[in-house]
Amino acid sequence: MSRWDAAETWQVDEHEVLATGRVCDFVNDTITTPAGERIQRQYTTHPSAVGIIALDEHDRVAVVRQYRHPVRMIMVEPPAGLLDVRGEDYLAAAQRELAEEAMLAAADWRVLLDIVTTPGGCQEALRIYLARDLSPAPRPDGFVPEGEERLMTADWELLDDLVAAIQAGQCQSPTLVTGVLATALAKAQGRLDDLRPAHSPWPVMDRRRAR
Repeated sequence: MSRWDAAETWQVDEHEVLATGRVCDFVNDTITTPAGERIQRQYTTHPSAVGIIALDEHDRVAVVRQYRHPVRMIMVEPPAGLLDVRGEDYLAAAQRELAEEAMLAAADWRVLLDIVTTPGGCQEALRIYLARDLSPAPRPDGFVPEGEERLMTADWELLDDLVAAIQAGQCQSPTLVTGVLATALAKAQGRLDDLRPAHSPWPVMDRRRAR
């Protein structure tokens, strides 16, 4: 048994799509466990996503404020977006999202952390990058805000203020919470320059794309 997370796939006897949505499907798998037990598990498919903690020289973080209908809240979040372009490079997707949502570019990119957001019920994997050495950038050609994005606003918040807001329960976006706390910890430990390179392997997504 591996000490850390390890790839494994139990036998899937049946795969049924129960509902189809614009981005995700809701499915039911009938599985045979290694002990020979047959079980059913329902979950939501997801293309997965990237998020960006863009940190400037004044320890400010670029954030957006966006309406999230399922929870009926305008949430403070880092720039982020779906990996819904088949085969798109993960870093390229993050660079595009940073330009689209915050009109920024970065010369220094690191992998801050990889998470699976809801492993018991959703396929979504999320890679959060740390972006530094920032500069203004135009929005990519062809980008047209739609829906919630048309009313989204971009701003800067101090890293320490975001940590305090998270601890006070005032910011609840999982991308923001994990990204900001990981950044604050790495900064306090003097490890920002020791983070993984931007093109580091992402096993959970690399396996999915190889299927």
